[in-house]
Amino acid sequence: MKKLKIIIVVSIASVMFSCSDRDNQPDAYGQFEATEILLSSEIQGKLIKWDVEEGKNYPSQQLLGIVDTNSLFLKKQQLVAQQKLISAKYLNISTQLDILYQQKTNLESEKNRFEKLVSQNAATQKQLDDIVNNIKIIEKQIENAKTQNNLVTNELESVKFQIKQLDDQLSKCYIQMPIDGTILVKYVEPFELVLPNKPLLKIADLNKMYLRCYIDEEQLSQFKLGQNVKVYVDSKNGLKDYNGIVSWVSSQAEFSPKIIQNRNERKNLVYAVKILVENDGSLKIGMLGDVIIK
Repeated sequence: MKKLKIIIVVSIASVMFSCSDRDNQPDAYGQFEATEILLSSEIQGKLIKWDVEEGKNYPSQQLLGIVDTNSLFLKKQQLVAQQKLISAKYLNISTQLDILYQQKTNLESEKNRFEKLVSQNAATQKQLDDIVNNIKIIEKQIENAKTQNNLVTNELESVKFQIKQLDDQLSKCYIQMPIDGTILVKYVEPFELVLPNKPLLKIADLNKMYLRCYIDEEQLSQFKLGQNVKVYVDSKNGLKDYNGIVSWVSSQAEFSPKIIQNRNERKNLVYAVKILVENDGSLKIGMLGDVIIK
């Protein structure tokens, strides 16, 4: 009888430990990642200033480097001088137009006066015709000045537009931090020649990390957007837990990646899920994590 009791107690304890292990089994496994940004140069030139350290945090809009702007600056100065000359020409034509309009006004007054004199036989028709011809000449001069004025105006607008383009290019010479983030990789060094679309840095906001895990079709209904979950990672003192939020669930199935340990590895098709986790500084890109739905 005593032997039978011992066997029963051992069996119950075994069942309890088995149930406890099942309860603590993660619902998904994955690796941590962050949203990475490749910062590239928008213009060509020598990198004359480059204050960048890998692994260092920088605030948004922090000046990181400067591409040589000397040639662009000289080109702008040339356009500014050209703009001044065109503006002077524009003012000269405007002054001529004012004079011509005044002359036309004076001649029209003379015309009205001579029309009365001719009707009273106090002046000849030739005198009136001469005034009319002079008015026509003035009108042609006005039209010619207007045409010149339009050409100068278009030329002035073109130069102004070119200056704005250069200002835009000059602003791109200053390389700034696009977000609050950490420099992951630095691809260039000071005084190197940089080219448009050539990567300079890889940046990521490590304050917000994403655990990308994969679940099978049976688990899909358990993961919902905005759902709170528990995320566990290995630490020096055992498992460390974090609060996570389901931020993305793939709408399409894919073949199970080889590097991901899935709860049921016999399932070939899985769905990707992203869990948003606030980083306390301990989480790193590539670390492994477990997810348990609460």
